[in-house]
Amino acid sequence: MSLLARQYYAHPRNTFWRIMEEVVGLRAGESYEERIRLLSAHGIALWDVLHSCNREGSLDTAIRSGSVSVNDFVAFFRQHPQVDSVLFNGAAAERYYNRHVLPKLGTTIVNHLRMPSTSPAHASMSFEQKVAAWRQGIGGQKVQPTEVRARK
Repeated sequence: MSLLARQYYAHPRNTFWRIMEEVVGLRAGESYEERIRLLSAHGIALWDVLHSCNREGSLDTAIRSGSVSVNDFVAFFRQHPQVDSVLFNGAAAERYYNRHVLPKLGTTIVNHLRMPSTSPAHASMSFEQKVAAWRQGIGGQKVQPTEVRARK
């Protein structure tokens, strides 16, 4: 649904936007453009780790590993030096970032933290537990920075 709508977290059962209502005070019923604007006003940007990939269906587990192309985080961090943290919406984004992005970052230091997935497929945590985790992550609870050294 998100791909068809060309919007992050468009599936009605994905709790991302409901969590953002609780964490940063977004208002229910706002247009997608307004929600993005309000996130930006709170210093939050949404961006996929993956630029493209092939998969059957919508599950991250269906991504064909040989088809993965990642977004250019080196350029992103260069253009946005104020970015100090990356929060991953689930394990797959973190895994692809660690595997494909970290080796390219050189000595760039950016905090990163995996958040509980907001996908309806991740039902092992309650909504309230997810809100608490996201509130902590967005609220500035820093993880220790990871210094990444360029591979020789």
